[in-house]
Amino acid sequence: MIIDVHTHTFPDKIAAHALEVLSHNSHTRPFSDGTVSGLRASMREAGITCSVIQPVATKPEQVRRINDTAIAVNAQGESAGVISFGGIHPAFADWDAELERIREAGILGVKIHPVYQGVAADDERCVRILKLCGELGLVVMMHAGYDIGFPGDDSALPARIARALDMAGSVRVILAHMGGWRCWDEAVRMFAGRENVYVDSAFSLGKFVPNGDGYYSGGDECMMLRDDEFVRIVREFGSERVLFGTDSPWASQVECVRAVMSLGLADDETRNILHDNAASLLGNRKTE
Repeated sequence: MIIDVHTHTFPDKIAAHALEVLSHNSHTRPFSDGTVSGLRASMREAGITCSVIQPVATKPEQVRRINDTAIAVNAQGESAGVISFGGIHPAFADWDAELERIREAGILGVKIHPVYQGVAADDERCVRILKLCGELGLVVMMHAGYDIGFPGDDSALPARIARALDMAGSVRVILAHMGGWRCWDEAVRMFAGRENVYVDSAFSLGKFVPNGDGYYSGGDECMMLRDDEFVRIVREFGSERVLFGTDSPWASQVECVRAVMSLGLADDETRNILHDNAASLLGNRKTE
C-alpha cells in the first residue's frame, strides 16, 4: 500500500488552462491532465492506494471556494482513494474562522505556499496560521526551499521556516521537497532534530523533466538529489519522518514509486516512506 501525500488537481473546467499556465511559468511538463479522475488513473498505474491533494490558494478570495471543493472531494474520497487538504492564504481576513471551519469539516490539514502566496514563511501572518493549526490539531503542508518557477525567491528557505516554527510552537508540519528544494543541507541542519517536522520526497528524487521550452536544459538532473544524497538525508532525518510525495501532475507517480523502490533502503525504511508514516500522521482510517 502506498500513500502519496503531495499531489495537485484542478476543477475539470479549468484544469487544461491551469496546467498550460503553470507549465509555462515553471518550465516543467505535466504527467496527467490535472483532474481528480486523471489523478486516479495515474494512481492505478502506479499502484498508489491514496493520494492527498494539496490545494494552493494564490489569492485570498480563492480560499472558501477551494475549501468547499476539498469538502466535496473528501465526501467520497475515502472510497475513491483521494482526499484533500484545505487551502488558506496568509492575507485572508477570516483566516481563524476558516481554519475552524476546515477542522469542523473533517479536513486533516492545510497547504501553505509562501512563494506563490507572496508572504514569507516567517511573516506574522504565516506564524499565526501555524500556531492555530497546532492548537486545532491540523497538519500543515508547506512548500520549502526555492521554487523552480521563481528563481532566487527566499520566502520559504529553511531558515525562515525555522524562525516561524520557533514562534508558532507545537504544530505538525510536512515540509515539501525533503525540507528545502535545492537547499537540502540547510534543511537537515535546521530540521533534523525537530520531532514535529516531517519531510516529503516530492520533486527531490529522480529525473527533472523540462517542458521543452529551452529554459532548462533537457533532463537536467542537478535539479534533483542523487540517490546516495537522498538516502543520506533519509537517514539523517530518520526514515520515520520521511513521507512519499510526487507533486503530481508535475512528476510521474509511476516513476516516483520506482525511484524509491530502487534506492536499496531496508524494507522497514521503504515501508515507512511509502505508507506507514503517512498513515500514522494522517490517521489510518483516512488513508486505507
